[in-house]
Amino acid sequence: MRDEPTMLSHKRNQNNNSLPKCRARAIQQSPGNRWLPCRDMGRAWLDADFARHVTSGLGYSFMTEVIGAPAPPGQPRLRFAPSPTGYLHVGGARTALFNWLYARHFGGTLVLRIEDTDFERSTSEMVDGILEGLHWLGITWEEGPFFQSQRMDLYRASANRLLASEHAYYCFCTKAELEQRRAAAQAEGRPPRYEGTCRRLSREEAGERHRKGAAAAVRFAVPLTGSTAFDDQVFGRVEFANPELEDFVLLRSDGVPTYHLSVVTDDIDMGMTHILRGADHISNTPKQVLLYQALGAQLPAFAHVPLILGADKTRLSKRHGATSVMAYREEGIVPEAFRNFLALLGWTPKDSSQEVLGDRELIGQFGLEGISKSNAVFDRAKLDWFNTEYIRAYPAERLIPLIAEEWRKAGVVPIQREEGWLAKTVDLLKPRARNLKDFAGAFRAFFSDRFEADPAAVAKFLSDSRVRELLVELGSRYAADTEPFSEAEAERVLRDLAAEMNVKAGTLINGARVALTGQAVAPSLFAVMMALGESRTINRLKGV
Repeated sequence: MRDEPTMLSHKRNQNNNSLPKCRARAIQQSPGNRWLPCRDMGRAWLDADFARHVTSGLGYSFMTEVIGAPAPPGQPRLRFAPSPTGYLHVGGARTALFNWLYARHFGGTLVLRIEDTDFERSTSEMVDGILEGLHWLGITWEEGPFFQSQRMDLYRASANRLLASEHAYYCFCTKAELEQRRAAAQAEGRPPRYEGTCRRLSREEAGERHRKGAAAAVRFAVPLTGSTAFDDQVFGRVEFANPELEDFVLLRSDGVPTYHLSVVTDDIDMGMTHILRGADHISNTPKQVLLYQALGAQLPAFAHVPLILGADKTRLSKRHGATSVMAYREEGIVPEAFRNFLALLGWTPKDSSQEVLGDRELIGQFGLEGISKSNAVFDRAKLDWFNTEYIRAYPAERLIPLIAEEWRKAGVVPIQREEGWLAKTVDLLKPRARNLKDFAGAFRAFFSDRFEADPAAVAKFLSDSRVRELLVELGSRYAADTEPFSEAEAERVLRDLAAEMNVKAGTLINGARVALTGQAVAPSLFAVMMALGESRTINRLKGV
């Protein structure tokens, strides 16, 4: 049976109206130098009779809805709110990027909020990992990071407001009782959901039990009939039947808030105008709409972005390869390439004729109307293509610090040459680079005398002792040559030797390439010789 509520209908809203902006200003509060925005609370959208019905069990039938907006008057406020129970993953990074692009496009504000109320699983290590991932991607924010664990009093105050207005009630059911009822429901083929046992308690009886110290959670009293609807900026109108929305927990019996209470309280308090998140949150939205209205707050515009799938069209997971953003850095992906690739996972720019888009182009073209309702597929080959394009386009000065980090991890101590040599060598190699790791791997021989030749290349081009003897002779002729060492002169000497010894020049070129670089494939041999320099070229040929 189903736990999730059913969507009754959805269609794209053709007449989006602007939402009034929740105005907020940041005020500094102690302790901890935390910034807590204050806010203007909108009017309650619930009928005044609602409070007289929710605890009596009579129910109340009504329709709630959000009139969505592509952008509010003034500057939008958005947030990225990861949970530090894991590192920053691809889906979370894409969500952060979309929020960042939207905020930048409209000159708005991006808030970073760490949702760390899962005290058993949240760790400071994961927080550091999330921040590191965002910094690597180049995603910045104007406010935060705020930590929900430091805002617990705010959530409890919201719960108390809902209790006072009778939009919520105390639930004294124990964990064992709840599990027993759910098991019975499953056995009978009914949805395993809370049946409202404590909702039927009178306000006086519930209050008395709580005052006497009985352990109690706080649940929201969902209307018993009717439906809740909202106009999503991506999926259009979405509607849920209220009877399928069980009375969800706001505060656990230990006083820890649940996701729904903390996220809505924070979004109200921080003045969020747009909630841009993954489509897996659509089923959460009706519950949050009810909370916004019960707290008398203005509703934001909701936009749910499609999920990211693996090549087999199942949800992206470790079996498809790396899912952590920082794992792609370790694989030699450059941040701009990853950012460009992520932006096009589920979003199409207005001008779709060009795929390589820098920050200026991404920010200038980004809008919610370009987000697809269809799930995106993570194409690793496409990411690698973006990476090669960006590496080719990078100036050497931008690449060298990134390459140096790869050298450090691989234990490569680069050789020292004349000024400008390193940049020229990087420029020579970058058109052939698949990723940054190539500069410490396949290209290692250009920067260090300590490298291992590819066994397959050696077997193919250096297995003949006659070829080795000729390469040694080639080295000797370069050493004896009185002309300046240049590409043209190096080529002339090689071809003269090949003609003299009655061998094909290609035989010496292929053998010399392996002797000098350890690889069967490299740039032009004579350009390679110039990059290595005369003495290093001679020594490697003689030592073949």
